[in-house]
Amino acid sequence: MDTDRAGLRDRKKQQTRIALSWAAIRLTVERGYDNVRIEDIAAEAGVSTRTFSNYFGSKGEAIVARHHERARAIAAALREQPAGMPIWDAITQAALDGFALGEPVPDGRGATPEWVEGLRLMVAEPTLQGEFQKAGAAGEAEFALAVAERTGTDATRDVYPRLFAGVIAAALNVVTQQWLVAEPQPSLEEVLRDVFGRLAAGLPEPR
Repeated sequence: MDTDRAGLRDRKKQQTRIALSWAAIRLTVERGYDNVRIEDIAAEAGVSTRTFSNYFGSKGEAIVARHHERARAIAAALREQPAGMPIWDAITQAALDGFALGEPVPDGRGATPEWVEGLRLMVAEPTLQGEFQKAGAAGEAEFALAVAERTGTDATRDVYPRLFAGVIAAALNVVTQQWLVAEPQPSLEEVLRDVFGRLAAGLPEPR
């Protein structure tokens, strides 16, 4: 029973964290970074500012939290892929699982031009670049550990897992950026399969 209660408590904490991060993203996209306060984010998520402070030290941390959570989800999904699956097939499927919620659009609605433009401005916000870099480094560390486990290498000493992790992180950034700029706008799955397919093929020159 105690274990069940602890598990429920952890799930509720995770749900609150996700709700706060998504609220921060939604408000920033709709209003602009400088026009969003921590009080606004907390109210949007239905919690107090004190609760917000229990999870995040700034609105920037809240916005970027989804970036880190997705990396953790992809690393976890990679660990769950069949052992005999080729590494690029495994990471492609893991990345698709990590993006399982679909395009970053509000309340399941389609991505309007206004929403996409707001996302572009958010990811380009200078104040957020440090947070994105920290989240990216944490994500690479997660990827390296998962790849090391899968390949029997050492994430701290061997080149392969660290190099592979860096490539994954860069590829995911390209997926997001390409989805934001492509016209007509494709699905994230389409872009992701294209990017990872090119890497799996050895990144041949375009013809």
